[in-house]
Amino acid sequence: MGVNDLNVVGGDVALDLVNTVEPRVPGSFDGNEHLRSPEDLVTWSLRVGLLTSHEAEEVRTAWRSADRAEAGLSAALELREATFTVMLAELGTLAGDVEPALSVLQRDWAKAVARSALSLTPSGVSGDRLQIGTDPSTLIIDRLAHAAVGLLRSLDVRQLKACPLDEGGCGWLFLDKSRNNSRRWCSMEDCGGRAKARRLTARRRSARDH
Repeated sequence: MGVNDLNVVGGDVALDLVNTVEPRVPGSFDGNEHLRSPEDLVTWSLRVGLLTSHEAEEVRTAWRSADRAEAGLSAALELREATFTVMLAELGTLAGDVEPALSVLQRDWAKAVARSALSLTPSGVSGDRLQIGTDPSTLIIDRLAHAAVGLLRSLDVRQLKACPLDEGGCGWLFLDKSRNNSRRWCSMEDCGGRAKARRLTARRRSARDH
């Protein structure tokens, strides 16, 4: 599965970044990695709306140097793992210390703010007056850091859930914005559907055995 086939179900770009590994098992790094190259990161950033097509080309140009491209990917992956750790702490399932992860978010967010700019829009035109990131070589990490801190600041922890690993889910994180807060799976078409199929198979097997 390539990044263009990866489900986008987190409800926030920071959670979609966390979900670029599957399954998402706390404390494990054995999951399937979907961001295997700098180009994967650019393609994914386009897919989730982090970059425009023009910005993606600017990033590719800035990343013509292999060292710079790998540094960009490495920074994004470090931020991803820090975001995952912080979200586990919010869920109350973190076994270790959250402070190192918070320090990564703080560091990257501070750098992003320093590389951002305020702009005025024409009179009568609405729009975001804060341009996050002004350097193409760091544009992705700047916007990801801004997204992660923005999520942390606005998070309603009652909405934050993990697709249940113990029931055959993938461990991905998502925001449950359903009316009665009853969503259990990252996607009913994937993990939810497979779990339903397993339960049906188990019931049929039990009926045959009896």
